[in-house]
Amino acid sequence: MAAKAKKAPKKNLVIVESPSKAKTIGKFLGSKYKVVASVGHVRDLPKSKLGIDIENDFEPQYINIRGKGDVIRELKKEASKAARVYLATDPDREGEAISWHLEYLLGIDPEEPCRIVFNEITKNAIKEAVKNPRTVDLRLVDAQQARRVLDRLVGYQISPILWKKVRRGLSAGRVQSAALRIICDREREILAFEPEEYWNILADFEKNGKPFTAKLATKDGKKISVANGEESNGILDELKRGSFSVKKIEEKDRSRKAAPPFTTSSLQQDAANKINFSTKKTMMVAQQLYEGVEIKGMGTVGLVSYIRTDSVRISDDARGAARSYIEENLGRDYYGGTVYTNRKKDVQDAHEAIRPSYVDLTPEKIQDQLSKDQYSLYRLIWNRFIASQMAPARFKAVSVEIENGPYSFRASGSKLLFDGFLKIYDSAKNEEENKWLPELAERETLDPKKVYGEQNFTQPPARFTEATLVKDLEDKDIGRPSTYAPIVSTLIDRKYIRREKKVLIPTELGFTVTDLLSEYFTEIVDTGFTATMEEKLDDVEARGIRWKTLIEDFYVDFEKELERANEEIEKMEQEVELTGETCEKCGRPMAIKHGRYGDFIACTGYPECKNTRPIVHSTGAKCPNCGKEIVQKRSRRGRIFYGCSGYPDCKTVFWDKPIDRKCPKCGSLLVEKNTKTIKVACSNKECDYREARESKEAKEA
Repeated sequence: MAAKAKKAPKKNLVIVESPSKAKTIGKFLGSKYKVVASVGHVRDLPKSKLGIDIENDFEPQYINIRGKGDVIRELKKEASKAARVYLATDPDREGEAISWHLEYLLGIDPEEPCRIVFNEITKNAIKEAVKNPRTVDLRLVDAQQARRVLDRLVGYQISPILWKKVRRGLSAGRVQSAALRIICDREREILAFEPEEYWNILADFEKNGKPFTAKLATKDGKKISVANGEESNGILDELKRGSFSVKKIEEKDRSRKAAPPFTTSSLQQDAANKINFSTKKTMMVAQQLYEGVEIKGMGTVGLVSYIRTDSVRISDDARGAARSYIEENLGRDYYGGTVYTNRKKDVQDAHEAIRPSYVDLTPEKIQDQLSKDQYSLYRLIWNRFIASQMAPARFKAVSVEIENGPYSFRASGSKLLFDGFLKIYDSAKNEEENKWLPELAERETLDPKKVYGEQNFTQPPARFTEATLVKDLEDKDIGRPSTYAPIVSTLIDRKYIRREKKVLIPTELGFTVTDLLSEYFTEIVDTGFTATMEEKLDDVEARGIRWKTLIEDFYVDFEKELERANEEIEKMEQEVELTGETCEKCGRPMAIKHGRYGDFIACTGYPECKNTRPIVHSTGAKCPNCGKEIVQKRSRRGRIFYGCSGYPDCKTVFWDKPIDRKCPKCGSLLVEKNTKTIKVACSNKECDYREARESKEAKEA
């Protein structure tokens, strides 16, 4: 009688969010484990209704997400035949909530230690996590539920009022509305700003062939301000009658420490300033680096630690790896070993700062295996982390006071003595700090080359960029870093703001919505209230505060505001922006309308006449194939491109904006290029014709 075949041993099931993360982790765990992806959330509040039972203690009414049926069935099937199930979603509130929902769907006992967490996707971190599973942390889950329910109550109950009273397609959100208020308030400051004239009095000197400039600072030992040209001329006349001499020289050593490793917020700001990434792009590329990139000889590798963190803390292992790299490659003098502490001792300190998972994988070593965007961001993260562990830069600072009668001028300079962390993480400040004054002696007489007044005017506050808005939100403790990325995108999509050359400018609609919310929903747009609410939401996790009590306290006043807004807000008539064209179907005027997918032109006779057409932005260039206009278009994914207006008969397209000029080398159309060095280039890929952008030095000259 033949022996029965042995059954294959059951495998352990590990569930993560994304397929790419599953691929990376599966490589580390081996054949005894099967790693699958939930592809994000599996249960959530319904989209079609509020989904919160207000009368029943604000109980959320979760449903399986539409379209996730096949994924859920597959997860249940795999869980039923697994020896053990591990939930390895992201190590934050959102990840904990996903694990909680998975635990419910898969029928896992809440007392079962099934939750594993890790800060980086490396072999050691994964193996250690599997050895130390824990139960799902209900404090983290409740903190996520509190935010989700609060945001749903605000968004789903204010937005319909905006639809009814202003126009369809608008929305309001807890953090979004506060951010819009900040942008609108800044714009009002700018509009109300009245410049004031002031003058600087400057003296240009030169010694031993080295020029330097001193600026008037005091008169009779008191700070002086010069209001107009008349005052400036009077002071200049007095100075001509006197002489300049060195009154005092002060020298002192000073140092500058490196910035700490990145948090989510500081990464978003630095990526915007240094490599021109939007917050949305920064988070997308950072997620790719965290989940894993294919590296030759290593397979799929998670290159950076977890990317959603408020903490600047790093582990002892990471500090040791940085020390070894610095001492071996740069020298012992360059190691600083600074230990950074967080400004706020909050719950997010459970995570480390954002850092490279493998210090020896330098950006240059793997550059050819990363996309251009991945390389740029990885280099930023790697350099910042290594710099944070390097010695401070040291300077010799010199300050000189030069007197002329009752007037005192000041000049300062510094000399870099030791570059320290600046060796790999240079700063714009470095150039300014490395301006050295010539050798001077006290009581030395100086003969100025030129003494003159310089007219200036006070400047209005600067408009926000994405980077400065993120910093302001963080400083005001509004929202959390993981929520910053979609804020600007949402405000732009809703036509509340527009982006022009990096700056964010509110539209008339943005002002209208902000004014309406400010009048009827004071707390929603109040930055102080929003920050206080963030602290309370954090307390759910940190101190175990009951989250439904927090929601109930908020809703008492919010419900009254909703009733008042519905009763008192009058329907706002929107101005009709006529195009000057008439409808070819009925002869009525055509107007610009605002739709869910952007602006378009429509007949004012709607609903009797439903004639519409897209808004066409001409480039002024003619199609090289058929001679028709080349116009700006938008792809299904929202990317702008340029195509022939004769489509579909002519399918000529360009990704760069064509200009009405032909290439002098090959005759093809020229296109605009948005790079630091190239202004115009030939659209023919086989032609190397380029027109260089004028350098900063040339412009100044």
